[in-house]
Parts: sequence; C-alpha cells; structure tokens
Amino acid sequence: MSNKNRIVAGAIISLFIIAAAASLGSSGISLGDTVLIVLHKICRIPLKAGIDLKNVSIVWLLRLPRVLLAFLVGGCLAMSGAVCQSILRNPLASPYILGVSSGASLGAGIIIISGIVIPLLGAFTLPLTGFVFGLLTVFAVATFSARIDKSMSNNTIILCGMVFSLFLSALLTLLSAIFSDDLKRITLWQMGSFAMRGWTYIQLLLPFLLIGAIGILRYAKEMDIMTFDDDQAQSAGVETGALRKKLLVLCAILTGAAVSLSGIIGFVDLIAPHAARKITGSRHCYLIPLSFIIGGSLMVITDLIARTVISPSELPVGAITALIGAPFFAWVYFRGRR
Repeated sequence: MSNKNRIVAGAIISLFIIAAAASLGSSGISLGDTVLIVLHKICRIPLKAGIDLKNVSIVWLLRLPRVLLAFLVGGCLAMSGAVCQSILRNPLASPYILGVSSGASLGAGIIIISGIVIPLLGAFTLPLTGFVFGLLTVFAVATFSARIDKSMSNNTIILCGMVFSLFLSALLTLLSAIFSDDLKRITLWQMGSFAMRGWTYIQLLLPFLLIGAIGILRYAKEMDIMTFDDDQAQSAGVETGALRKKLLVLCAILTGAAVSLSGIIGFVDLIAPHAARKITGSRHCYLIPLSFIIGGSLMVITDLIARTVISPSELPVGAITALIGAPFFAWVYFRGRR
C-alpha cells in the first residue's frame, strides 16, 4: 500500500472514531442516529422519525464540538512533535521543551489570580492570554539561542528551552503559593480538559491550525534534508539556523493555540509522530498529515475514556495521556540505548 493510500485509510478510520465518540456517553445514542443528526445539521437532510430532539442537542451542541476540538488539538500537538523531533534530531523531543506549556500556564495563572477580563473577549481572555504567553516564550527561547549560538544547534535550543521552562514554572509555583485560594483552579486548568467547549473554540483554533500546518508543509523538503547533520544540509543550500527558527515559531503557534484552549496535555506530541513514522517513513510530506490524523484520533479516544470511565464525573485528559505516554517514553528511551 502506498503512503497516500495509508493516509486516506487513516482519515477514514479517524472519521469513524469521531462518529463513535460523538455517539457514546451517559445518554445512549446509536451511531446511526448520530450520523443522521450530523447530516441533518450540515446537509439539511430530514430527521428520521423517532429521533428525540434532546438527542439532537446533545450530539450537535455538546458532544460533536468537544470531539472535534479534541481531534484538532491532538493533531496540532502531533504535528508540532513531528517537527521538533525532526529538526532537533531527537526522538524524545517535543514542543513542550521549548517552554510553550510553561509560558501558557503562567499567562493563564495570572488571569485566574487577577480576575482580569478583556472587553469584547469575555471568557476567551484566559485562552488568548495563554496563547500569547506561550508564543512569547518560544520567541524568547529562539532569540536567546541565536544570541549565544548563531547556528542555533540542537543542544543549544533544548537547553535554553529547559531553562526558560523551569524558570516560568518556578514563577507559577511562587504565584500559586502566594495566592493559594486560586491554586485549585490553576491546577485544574493545567490538567487539561475539553468539557463545555463549544463551536466557538473550534473557530478560534482553526486559523492557527491552518497557518501552522500550511507553513510546516511548505518546508517539508527542507526538513527531509535537515534530518542529516547541519553541514550536509547547508551544503545542499538549506540555511539551517533561519529555517529552524521559522519552524519553531510555527510549532509554537500550533502548540500555543492547542494548550491555551485545552490546558496542558502531554505525550500525544511524542507518541503520534513515532507511530506515523513507523507507517510512512520519514518523508515529511506524508509524516506530517499522518501524525495529525493519529494524534487527533488518539486524543479523541483519550477524551472518551476520561469522560466515560467514571461517568457522570470526568477524569483529567492530561492524566490519561500521561498514563499511556510515560511507559511509551521509557520504551523509546531504553530501545534507543540498546
């Protein structure tokens, strides 16, 4: 099977996963009814007799936007992870080491503690602030790395990202200790959740997804060359330092938008690119789309587990991904050592 056919097959499977996740929950709605409700809303196909209007509202207003947001967030994180692993030539690299999550968490913590609400934005003040802080953190990491190492080598970027991440995490810990009354809200935001996320959140995420995905795919051939060492890439005409900075900014756009709308959800950006690479190989024109599909599907399944295991209560999505991802992380590390 060709890589194009594998991507098409993955897309079909992901559509089935999305439909199944939208039909499962505390209110039992069949898969067929879910599909008919979606077709009714999109294509104006008349509803089948016997479908309760309450189920229409549950599927269209609650479950489907939540499932689609989970899919898009997982896809954003997976694409960012694939790029970071490629340009840093490290199988354990992820966008979180660039400080995106720490910056977004600090921004969200400041909004939660201060209670500031920006006019016209209302409830979206929190996710927008988290995105801006996450993006600024990556700009700071890239600028600092370029100052101390003009070639922006992999080790320099990773070390600078870790330093900024630890520093911002320490600031958030200090704020949480001082304003202990808001500690629970900050902790819940950091755990990650897609609960009560409507269609507006998807509309907010889509522009950042399109900018990041188009920008990354534009440099797919250059990333293929960068999988070799910098000297070979430069001899082939690739300006590794400038390209690495552009790709880091694109990763920050994807990760910052995803984190700001869902909270911190780790390990999807590590697992999905590895799974995609096993299927399509390392050519980025295939690796990036399949990483998006696998990452989105994995996030939908994880969110489904989080909201159904102890229904009607919910588990944090970030905790579920950590339970899956930590053993995978250890397996990749020890396999690499062998």
